[in-house]
Amino acid sequence: MLRQSGHHIMDRNHNNRNMSVIAHVEHGKSTLIDSLVAAAGIIAQETAGDVRMTDTLQYEAERGITIKSIGISLYYKMQEGDLKSFKGDCKENDFLINLIDSPGHVDFSSEVTAALHVTDGALVVVDCVEGVRVQTETVLRQALGERVKPVLVVNKMDRFFCWLAWMGLYTHQLCRDMMSRLWGENFFDSATRKWTNKHTGVNLKSEEKELTGKALMKHVMQSWAPASSALLEMMIYHLPSPARAQQYRVENLYEGPLDDQYATAIRNCDPEGPLMLYVSKMIPASDKGRFFSFGRVFSGKVSTGLKVRIMGPNYVPGEKKDLYVKSKQETVEEVLCGNTVAMVGLDHFITNNATLTNEKEVDAHPIRAMKFSVSPVVSVAVTTRVPSDLPKLEEGLKRLAKSNPMVVCTLPETGEHIISAAGKLHLEICLKDLQDDFMNGAEISISDPILSFRETVLERSCHTVMSKSPNKHNRLYMEARPMEAGLAEAIDDEKIGPGVDPKNRSKILSEELGWDKDLALAPMVKDPTWWWILARAYSTSMKSKTQLLLGLREHQLEVQWLVRKCEGCASRFRGGQIISTARRACYAAMLTAKPRLLEPVYLVEIQAPEQALGGVYSVLNQKRGHVFEESQRPGTPLYNVKAYFPVIESSKFNESLRAKTGRKAFPQLVFDHWDMVPSDPLEPGTPAAALVAKIRRKKSFDVEMRPFFEFEDRL
Repeated sequence: MLRQSGHHIMDRNHNNRNMSVIAHVEHGKSTLIDSLVAAAGIIAQETAGDVRMTDTLQYEAERGITIKSIGISLYYKMQEGDLKSFKGDCKENDFLINLIDSPGHVDFSSEVTAALHVTDGALVVVDCVEGVRVQTETVLRQALGERVKPVLVVNKMDRFFCWLAWMGLYTHQLCRDMMSRLWGENFFDSATRKWTNKHTGVNLKSEEKELTGKALMKHVMQSWAPASSALLEMMIYHLPSPARAQQYRVENLYEGPLDDQYATAIRNCDPEGPLMLYVSKMIPASDKGRFFSFGRVFSGKVSTGLKVRIMGPNYVPGEKKDLYVKSKQETVEEVLCGNTVAMVGLDHFITNNATLTNEKEVDAHPIRAMKFSVSPVVSVAVTTRVPSDLPKLEEGLKRLAKSNPMVVCTLPETGEHIISAAGKLHLEICLKDLQDDFMNGAEISISDPILSFRETVLERSCHTVMSKSPNKHNRLYMEARPMEAGLAEAIDDEKIGPGVDPKNRSKILSEELGWDKDLALAPMVKDPTWWWILARAYSTSMKSKTQLLLGLREHQLEVQWLVRKCEGCASRFRGGQIISTARRACYAAMLTAKPRLLEPVYLVEIQAPEQALGGVYSVLNQKRGHVFEESQRPGTPLYNVKAYFPVIESSKFNESLRAKTGRKAFPQLVFDHWDMVPSDPLEPGTPAAALVAKIRRKKSFDVEMRPFFEFEDRL
């Protein structure tokens, strides 16, 4: 939303601010944004906090939480006196704030990631009573990783004042002294910083004095210290403009050389430079089946009818894969760099995210893809109740995956359509969107939750395995071994990987991680689900190593398939014809290296009073939980308990916790890491073997383990 008076300042980079509002769930982001919307003249000040302008979906209103991020552009004309101490660059005194309200529930962290990638500042909202919670830490860590500057807002001060009497029961004399000031003719003089009985406060009309409780507190706070004035001043004074932020964010944003023309244009936020636009989110349009492409212009300008070069997430510079050229449509004539934009007409070419540049900029590298802090670990199988609706389901799944980058829709060999999401609430919303919005109400059947597992190995293969190619002319030899400590972290941090210079990659692998120098020169292939294989190929049937490495590169997708859902393993190839023979060799190598299952683990943060802690610990012990932190909030009887427990144990966790604590404990779950199942999956009777048998039975495979070359169920 952009008021017409604000359009003329879109080309003033120093007067623009791109920012996200981030917080833990129910800490008051959306109601706080209402005050900013009211200050821009879009809603009445009296209704601010009740409208929840950025919660536009019915189920957001029903649940009282933000589920999907939404962008809004607000125009403000500041008073001259408000800018007298402002030392930054600005032209005149009108400002444009491009603001994104993002969800606070951990299941929707991918929405926060998408918002932070295209903004420069973050308003971190913290409930003054609850303080910093698990999602506050998560989103703040994401913001700092994106080099987004955070500013703090301590929210719900009315809650503090209204609850002061309750808190006084558990605090010292100082709090009781403060309570005595809240009733009667007591005023705080901000000039002398002393209490007085002379009137220095807010003037109330006779009808306003009749207000009580929360209504009175809200009116007094709005009159005495309006949030919009403080927020606007903080955003303008302390958050960077696009021209300032892109000078230091370019290193995190651009994948290509930092001295080429595209990096330079991004760094300078140059409207005359080549177009560099990143699409971070696809937003369903009112026209069923169509999507807006929402993103940020980092350099150049985008306009109606412009022919753009679309580089998808799998695009490799110099190649044609995941690359399209398309004329775009737009509702405004021109959007310059430093602004966010929603475009139409590109949704057939963009799945989740992409980089757009001018048609002739063939040597441009893409904007770096987003890194998500959560994983899709909860799955269900879906089918149509009416067989004729199957095409609707298949099309609906494509649209669902386009609307949410954290949703994974797959069709495994069993023929079931599987939807994987970040958590139970996320999965519930995805299924609702699928049926109501993307399948036009067609009925679907949903299976019980399916849990994802990963695989790893404990030690080096006890012997080298061999597999022959179908033509019997080539043999493939393979070994498996665990990755060295620090290798997975180096991959995640992109210190090593397929996009890193081979010499630098080899140096890190050999000098820091102890690899053999020849092995360190191997091609590295990244699986879409982030599990990696590190391979070194030797061949006597090919003319040179170069040809073999090129062969690997051409068959990258097939090699990725071989190691789907494998973590913490490295394999070494010593053969010729790879793809047609590698499946059995890969399975066999893992099975000769003491394979183990990895299960997803939740981080749970529980807030509860002291008398409920016994019930909390009881439930966590039943769920194989491990408490690693317990702390009391100063001045309150509340405790924070942090623990890890397996996702597989999360069924009815909330119900058990409520029953054991008398509804006095409030948990927050977020996927944290993968942990090893502490038993051998190949030894009959162990918990891990039982898991393997259960999954194989569900997938209609033989429950009894077959010889390793037939072990084709990768869990």
